[in-house]
Amino acid sequence: MATITASPPRLGLPGLLKNRAVQKLFLLALAAAILVPLAAARWASGTWPSALTVDFSAPLEKASDWIIDNRDSHPLFLYFFGHVSNVVVIAVRAVYLTLLAIGWAGVTALGALVAWRVAGVKLALGTAAAFLACGLLGMWVPTMQTLALMVVAVLASVVVGVLLGLAAGLSDRMERALRPVLDTMQVLPAFAYLLPVVLIFGIGVPAAVLATVIYAAPPMARLTSLGLRGADKSVLEAVESLGSTARQRLLTARIPLARKELLLGVNQTIMMALSMAVIAAVIGAGGLGDRVYQALASVDVGAALAAGIPIVLLAVVLDRVTGAAGERLGAEPQPHSGRGWLYALIGVVAVAVAGRLAGRLEWPEAWTVGIAEPVNRAVDWMTAHLYSGVPYIGGTADWAGHFTTWVLDPMRDGLQWLPWWSVLLIVAALAWVIGTWRTALTAVLAMAAIGVLGVWKPSLDTLSQVLAAVVVTLVVGFAIGIAAARSDRLERALRPVLDVFQTMPQFVYLIPVVALFGVGRAPAVAAAIVYALPAVVRITTQGLRQVDPAALEASGSLGATSWQQLRQVQLPLARPALLLAVNQGLVLVLAVVVIGGLVGGGALGYDVVFGLAQGDLATGLVAGGAIVCLGLMLDRVTQPTERRATKGA
Repeated sequence: MATITASPPRLGLPGLLKNRAVQKLFLLALAAAILVPLAAARWASGTWPSALTVDFSAPLEKASDWIIDNRDSHPLFLYFFGHVSNVVVIAVRAVYLTLLAIGWAGVTALGALVAWRVAGVKLALGTAAAFLACGLLGMWVPTMQTLALMVVAVLASVVVGVLLGLAAGLSDRMERALRPVLDTMQVLPAFAYLLPVVLIFGIGVPAAVLATVIYAAPPMARLTSLGLRGADKSVLEAVESLGSTARQRLLTARIPLARKELLLGVNQTIMMALSMAVIAAVIGAGGLGDRVYQALASVDVGAALAAGIPIVLLAVVLDRVTGAAGERLGAEPQPHSGRGWLYALIGVVAVAVAGRLAGRLEWPEAWTVGIAEPVNRAVDWMTAHLYSGVPYIGGTADWAGHFTTWVLDPMRDGLQWLPWWSVLLIVAALAWVIGTWRTALTAVLAMAAIGVLGVWKPSLDTLSQVLAAVVVTLVVGFAIGIAAARSDRLERALRPVLDVFQTMPQFVYLIPVVALFGVGRAPAVAAAIVYALPAVVRITTQGLRQVDPAALEASGSLGATSWQQLRQVQLPLARPALLLAVNQGLVLVLAVVVIGGLVGGGALGYDVVFGLAQGDLATGLVAGGAIVCLGLMLDRVTQPTERRATKGA
């Protein structure tokens, strides 16, 4: 028997005018009809008028001079920043000396035994192999230096992130107040705030730790807030009906329900902290980052990879151990578990004492394996055979040239051709249609601030690169994330690949990218895509897997196909996570825009790098501030849907 489906009612003009988005567009069109002729008559040129710019060079230079003159005498430095610096140095040094005192055998045994108690034999063997590989590559001492710095930085980042996330997750007012702070902390390029951090703390470990915390704490805060706000309302109501206090509801319901988001936050914090290892080496962090930085300064890809591999191994080990520990939270404790930990501790002490008695605390030089030379030969072969002259498909240099000619150049020229007031109008339209008038006002003010800073044209150049990279990242990332969410086998296969791509320092894969694509904006975009893609894939997969199984079962019982379940159930319910993936993709792409300035990306990235290299606080901070404004504008254009959806729920 044929089924008859009713066609949806047609919207007439009165019904169409009742649509909220149409009303906003009508008001914008009315305002544009009045303002555009006036603006065109007053400012016919597309460039930002010089009369509306403000010169910040003089006050920034005065601030830099004041910091330099008072760093050793002012009470703010002596009794606050000085104590912070001392605490960081003592903490990092204590962890480092402890690791050296245990010795390579003791550290390996400790890591393996912790992994064994948390996740079993397989992860224990993998952890031991990772630490042994660091020694075999001749990077044991730098690995311990980096591990000590990262332990302190990650702990500080997690504490700061959880506190900020709790405040944002429990209070709408705090969420609105903290959001621009988190945006600024995460979007401001590392090179931009390295200079003021160095001015305050000097070159060394404290500046490196603080820079890492600023960079790595926001993901923990965002995911903590997301987990608390996404807690099951029925469970919270049931707990409240039992007469529990707000503190009891937080400890017994909200935090346990947000466990997976908290673990993802810890994972992202670890990954981002380790990715800062190389950048922090610029200001004296030492360790593996310094080895990578020195190798890349001489374009020695092999030596850079030899130091980059231990960073990846550390990230993978910490990711697996923390993930397994989180899975055990809330599980029934096994009998004699305390005794097992005691035996493990005794075993570690025994191995450490045996190593000290045998005089084998340091990794033997005879046990090292050099990989720099074969890696450099492989890079030379790739450059010689893939850069150009590949039959039919062309070389990678041709691809980069086509991408620049067909995508990047038209986008940049189009944005710079538009009158500045039309760009503000477009930003206002997008932000207001998606969100509220406050959202549109914030986005427009952020974009206008770029012009006031006097960097309008290079900012549009950077915006064109960011938009191109974000579009590619989201298309590829969402496709891979959806596939991984629907296949356990694919997710397990992708996990180590994502770990490698996300934890490999930008400087390490920047050189092969340049070797394959040449110097210019295309390799900068490619580096940004590779760096931002893993976070988008992870968050997309996590969001789709967190969809209520009851909703999927209900749709399946009604005869929905797998595609219909994805389109009509999973994607709408996972919208907060997808919006967070968009946000993180934007943030990470913007972070690599600065690195792209080192390989011909130009625009704001070059200005930030130039400011750090020359000690020019004005140039570096103005370009960094413009990047923050770009990030804030893009965030407001993409994120307000989440708030509107929450209010309408």
